Amino acid sequence: MNKTKFISLILALFMLASLTACGQSAESSAEVSTPDEAIAVMNDVQKQDATSAVHTESVETEPTEPSYELLQEKVANMTLQEKVGQMFFVALPDENAAETAKQYNLGGYILFGKDVDGKTAEELKAVIQGFQSESKYSMLVGADEEGGTVVRVSSNPKLYPSPFLSPKEYSLKGGVDAAVKAENDKADLLLSLGINVNLAPVCDITKNKDSFMYDRSYADNAKDVSEFITKTVEAYNSKKLGCVLKHFPGYGDNADTHTGSATDSRSYAELASNDFLPFEAGIKAGAGAVMVSHNVITAIDPQYPASLSDKVHTVIRKDLNFKGVIITDDLNMDAVKNIAGEQSPAVLAVKGGNDMLCSTSIDGYQAVIDAVNKGEIPIEQIDQSVVRILKWKQDLGILGF
Repeated sequence: MNKTKFISLILALFMLASLTACGQSAESSAEVSTPDEAIAVMNDVQKQDATSAVHTESVETEPTEPSYELLQEKVANMTLQEKVGQMFFVALPDENAAETAKQYNLGGYILFGKDVDGKTAEELKAVIQGFQSESKYSMLVGADEEGGTVVRVSSNPKLYPSPFLSPKEYSLKGGVDAAVKAENDKADLLLSLGINVNLAPVCDITKNKDSFMYDRSYADNAKDVSEFITKTVEAYNSKKLGCVLKHFPGYGDNADTHTGSATDSRSYAELASNDFLPFEAGIKAGAGAVMVSHNVITAIDPQYPASLSDKVHTVIRKDLNFKGVIITDDLNMDAVKNIAGEQSPAVLAVKGGNDMLCSTSIDGYQAVIDAVNKGEIPIEQIDQSVVRILKWKQDLGILGF
């Protein structure tokens, strides 16, 4: 509106207000008596219109996804057996996968080479659909498709022309852009088959070429690894493929915990200023899950491996401010068996603060239920974990309600 029209409108409002006031009582005639007050009235009207517009816009753009409160309500109405079942992310059994998923209300299945080898895309999709269709709560379907030495899916030529190289190899050929392009290709492949979680990317920083994790590590410095992790998580999130940052707090040059225990004696300051950084980058980028290693980190907890340590999990929650799902590395690895002894690794893992238990079997399912019933594990902790799991599924678009 130009200045002349604006002044004319103000004067008209003033005259109208004055005429109206002549016919009103003394009590109501004080509403508008000067041009300044007329302008104030107009400003109030404009503010109300603006407020109304903002309110209307917020209503129109309100998300339609289930709210956090709805997830809490869903969990409150689940049985203890259903809740505990959601916490198990286990290897796909050779037989009765659908029946087992339905019976235990499992949170997810992990596919290994034996589950993929020789199958066509149609055959593998049929297997996945077979157990998904029997699940009351849509399942996470995971695979380790890191690239390089760990390629569960692309190693099958019926599914992909050739196995993915390691991120390190792509980077050496074409920098971080080449590495991230491969991650996008992985995401497209996995999602096309019905796999909704890649148990990757690897956040570990390894300098020694003879170390167990060297070939799986992207680079030997935190800056480059953090950049790769950030861009990978962003790529996965854009496609709604779940990712798992592993293996907190960073393997470094430690030994393989598949076959024995490993102790990391580095200081907390060294870990925080180096190994934590890629995890922090991935969390900031929106990663849905963090996997914890079985290394004993003496600077944090000299007694328990990281995967079973409540002190390590406190670092993840408090120091790194992670709100998502914390997952153990495989509880059947020797590093856990050695320390658990007669105790249930699953129970120790839940007590330590894990939301999901990665395992080759559902061993420990009943032990966790028994521990809750005995008061050893608070039901409130179980509820919090299951809400986080359902929230992750919601973010991936697979929740189903």
